[in-house]
Amino acid sequence: MNRDLWTVGRKDGSAVGRAGRPAGADRRRRTGGFTLLELLVVVTIIGLLAAYVGPKYFSQLGKSEQGVAKAQIEAFARALDTYRLDVGFYPTTEEGLNALLTRPATAAKWNGPYLQKAVPLDPWGRAYVYRAPGANGDFDISSYGKDGQPGGTGDAADVSNQ
Repeated sequence: MNRDLWTVGRKDGSAVGRAGRPAGADRRRRTGGFTLLELLVVVTIIGLLAAYVGPKYFSQLGKSEQGVAKAQIEAFARALDTYRLDVGFYPTTEEGLNALLTRPATAAKWNGPYLQKAVPLDPWGRAYVYRAPGANGDFDISSYGKDGQPGGTGDAADVSNQ
């Protein structure tokens, strides 16, 4: 029997290698992990999904900001209607929406505050525009949208109570 390090014999007479594999077998070991090609395929798939989903997600974000502005304007309109029921008229443009929180000098029957918190800014960080009398009714409340300018479309569209 040959007692060489590489070819130690078994009882059945066959030769085996150092790791217990048959002599001459492929000695390369497959390690756990991924090849570079597999990683590139996965990164490409993730990139394609992000390119498809990203724009849809961010367009929804603009719609939600406009939804928040519309909801706040509707809450102001309800508070202004309650103010009018108590006082008899809507606050002037100069008194503004702050008349819902602090008693104006012209409101003898003021029974507020009509809002639970301070008048918030619109979702884009600007003050709401209040006018009384309004162009199309007793008052107008509006936000000029993302661009802060009158008019516009999409995310820059105006949001108002009209």
